[in-house]
Amino acid sequence: MSNLRTSRTRLVAAAAGTVLAALALTACGDGTGTQDEGAATKSPSASASTDAGASTPEGAPRTDSTATAPTAAQQAASKTSSASRTPKTGSSTGKSTGSSAATTPVTCEGSNTKTVAAPLTRPVNHLLLTVTNTGSRTCFLYGYPAVRFEGAQSVPPVIEDSQPQAVVTLEPGQSGYASVNLSATDGSAAHGHTAKSLTVWFQGRSLSGSVGRSATPALPAKGVYVDDSLKVTYWQQDMDDAVSW
Repeated sequence: MSNLRTSRTRLVAAAAGTVLAALALTACGDGTGTQDEGAATKSPSASASTDAGASTPEGAPRTDSTATAPTAAQQAASKTSSASRTPKTGSSTGKSTGSSAATTPVTCEGSNTKTVAAPLTRPVNHLLLTVTNTGSRTCFLYGYPAVRFEGAQSVPPVIEDSQPQAVVTLEPGQSGYASVNLSATDGSAAHGHTAKSLTVWFQGRSLSGSVGRSATPALPAKGVYVDDSLKVTYWQQDMDDAVSW
């Protein structure tokens, strides 16, 4: 009988030990009663996303939903980078266009020149017209001066033999010349009179009429004597060529 009790006691103790061991194993989890079975395996959807990204060609833009929006700092940096790469337009073209326009020659006329009329002692009865380019662009003196003295009904004719081989070209600050034969030296011409004012018109390239503004150079206070022999030379590049007629 004693042995039977002893056996029962050992069986109860063994059963209790088994229960305690099971409880101990259950307690060895994450503190929540769940057993830690190691790292979780990758879900099928995550694996599919990773594989799809791996198959994208290098350098291709990302279009999948896993791409994150840029931060404010990244956006600012991107704008700064784009601005630094954007070429400036208009400045060089504007300069080139303005420069081209500024160097294009124009016709010499009253608004871009200054005209001076000076009587000459040699040859006698001559008046020298000096036209100076006061503008910033080269100008051309075409043909001959169309002059009209006070009281004249028409402009005088030109001395055809005085025509130069090339058009007179004046750089800024340069001067061109023409002379006016005022009267006959022997007094043989008719309708002589004293003129105290003079107007000079300039011709255009076609030589068919005046262009631009006229000039009104001052004459000596006593005026100049003119008659029907009045005539002018073509514009000349050199003063000596102008006064030789």
